[in-house]
Amino acid sequence: MPVPIIIDCDPGHDDALALMLAAADPAVDLLAITTVAGNQTLDKTTLNARRVCTLAGITDVPVAAGCDRPLVQPLAVAADVHGASGLDGPRFPPPTVDVVPEHAVDLIHRILREHPEPVTLVPTAPLTNIALLLTRYPDSASRIREIVLMGGSTERGNRTPAAEFNIHTDPEAAAIVLDSGVPVTMCGLNVTHQALATPEVLARFEALGTELGRTCAELLAYFGSAYHRLWGMPHPPLHDPVAVARVIDPTLVECVDATVSIELHGSHTRGATVVDLHHYLGRPVNARVAVSLDTERFWDRMVGAVEALGSRRA
Repeated sequence: MPVPIIIDCDPGHDDALALMLAAADPAVDLLAITTVAGNQTLDKTTLNARRVCTLAGITDVPVAAGCDRPLVQPLAVAADVHGASGLDGPRFPPPTVDVVPEHAVDLIHRILREHPEPVTLVPTAPLTNIALLLTRYPDSASRIREIVLMGGSTERGNRTPAAEFNIHTDPEAAAIVLDSGVPVTMCGLNVTHQALATPEVLARFEALGTELGRTCAELLAYFGSAYHRLWGMPHPPLHDPVAVARVIDPTLVECVDATVSIELHGSHTRGATVVDLHHYLGRPVNARVAVSLDTERFWDRMVGAVEALGSRRA
């Protein structure tokens, strides 16, 4: 049976491909798409979700807008990575998919309450919506199968030397989620940097011969130019789909048990994920932490999803 999931996102180039993977792969059942401020403002990330859904033919999944700012600190978007629109690069058709008139947190709570089985949440964005869900509706925790998030790192960051963007944008929200008692799997930079979109990968998307395949190649080309300019990386890592891949097939992403703490106060380390891989502190384990990716099978799954969606649109 497919695993029921909700994706909470801030599209974002890699969020866009995560949505496509979740919508097309038969191993998961995408129940809803919710948006939050992060890579860009809430208005822009929500518009981008609608654009991606329209382009990919994802028309039967409700889209709801959520929180427009972090819990405590001001919003700082990633325009340097994702551009002024949050999804710069290709041209998108006018969106025909609209949002539902329900706040994202309320929609998630309702789905959790009404669905016959526990649901997996896949946040690929700052954790503001998920933290608000757990604090406003504490009964939701028992209806969540697990939270499989893209964020953090066992190593260095990409927004500061110590902190990854999603966690750094709202570290208080991340702390609430990690301390909630809900099973959490963290797919951080240490594993997503194994999902490199090489020229060979872009060529596979182009070779599909569909508008969607070409758009994915254009998205990754823009993303790659930003990574080369900012970090000198020859190929961009495709972060967010790794979290979806972990739900689709856990054997794609190897994890280890660890204690993860969120640094909230350090003047140089705020937003860092302190990952106790070797159990130095003797604290209870609160997360599975992704450490390696089966890269070949991951890209096969990703390209196959785009091929399936593109063939539906042909």
